[in-house]
Amino acid sequence: MTTKTGTITSAGKMQDTVTVTVHMQVRHPLYKKSFRQSKKFLVDTKGVTDLGVGDEVIIVECRPLSKTKHFKIKEVLKRAARVSEMAEIADTKKAKEAAEKVSAPAQ
Repeated sequence: MTTKTGTITSAGKMQDTVTVTVHMQVRHPLYKKSFRQSKKFLVDTKGVTDLGVGDEVIIVECRPLSKTKHFKIKEVLKRAARVSEMAEIADTKKAKEAAEKVSAPAQ
């Protein structure tokens, strides 16, 4: 079975499916110049929850699930920062700063 590592570029628009872009470093056979190619794969997400754009995943080849979908997600390597998480971090920083202002003596 073929495994590939890529980044989710589209999520939430199709049921149980995300688009994963895989980048490959390739050399030209005649001129030996190295360049970067990318390919998009439709990937099945059954059994995996909370996927978003920017997450790095490992995908593995499987039997054809539809006309264009023949990969499944094996593992999530790294999750991208979500807006809700960033807002939560900002709120805790503001609360910490406010607590420091209250506890610090006025001069």
